[in-house]
Amino acid sequence: MDEARIKVYGSATEITVAADAEGLRDLAERLIGLAVPELRGGCHEHPEGGSNLEDGSVSLILARDDEL
Repeated sequence: MDEARIKVYGSATEITVAADAEGLRDLAERLIGLAVPELRGGCHEHPEGGSNLEDGSVSLILARDDEL
């Protein structure tokens, strides 16, 4: 399997999350993990620069918010 490559960039009005196929699978697995019924709002993940996020990416937080 290839290493996941994810890049997050944007402006004040638009954010882009771009990824190769493995990166998209990685993000999907993380989001599915946050959706399991046993978890509660407030759970979140931080894909880290250098391991999941490409250099130059802005920080990314995947968060579950049950108040939405």
